[in-house]
Amino acid sequence: MKTFSTLFRRSLLLAALPAALSFASCGDDDNPATPAQGRVLISHAAASANVQVTAFVNDQQVGQLNYGQSSNYLNVNAGSPKFRINNGSQVVTEQALTIDGNQSYTVFAYSPTNGVGSAGLLPIQDDLTAPAAGQAKVRVVHLGVDAPSPVRLTLPSPLPGAAGTDVTPDVAFGAASSFVALNAGVALNLTITANGTPRTQVLVVGDGSGSGTGTKTFEAGKIYTVVVRGIAGAAVPTAQRAQAVIIQNN
Repeated sequence: MKTFSTLFRRSLLLAALPAALSFASCGDDDNPATPAQGRVLISHAAASANVQVTAFVNDQQVGQLNYGQSSNYLNVNAGSPKFRINNGSQVVTEQALTIDGNQSYTVFAYSPTNGVGSAGLLPIQDDLTAPAAGQAKVRVVHLGVDAPSPVRLTLPSPLPGAAGTDVTPDVAFGAASSFVALNAGVALNLTITANGTPRTQVLVVGDGSGSGTGTKTFEAGKIYTVVVRGIAGAAVPTAQRAQAVIIQNN
């Protein structure tokens, strides 16, 4: 026979159970799930602000970049984080950008005009899906101030005077093409060309060093961005002149 004491203890246990479950549920709220994150590469391509800059995301310093340098990919919480570029304590440019979880982006600090200190931010989503076996991927981003617009990436013909083979469609200033596939393991001397019949060569991409000379071998499985940056014009200082340079995205 169950005694009054036994029944009383059982009643207390049953009464306490909902409270314990409620407490456990509240404890879970104190440890929220990790927020979704995107990946962001920051590239300093602002020729009119060609000084070392400091990059911030939501007021947290994430790195320092000289003109022409790019960061590695950084994990950034999804949403609308504020990106800021400083020259010392002076704000050069800042903007809230949309970052989706599990997506990758390149954020370019670029110069919309040739005015001293001109700078803005251009976010471009990066499709880092691996290329097919034996291939690489490449795109072009046009940030060349006062350079012809639109431009495209072209493979010159080996025959003098013959038209080259277009690699990308036309890209206007401040925009990017999609990635396109190239056969890997081939040394190519890609060029940037502008409208015309035949198309006119604007810049030589070269070996990726920014010098505009030589050829570049595109490796299988790699993803590349050709950036047209700098300011076009004979009177422009050498370090700020228009170039077509290569960023490797993976």
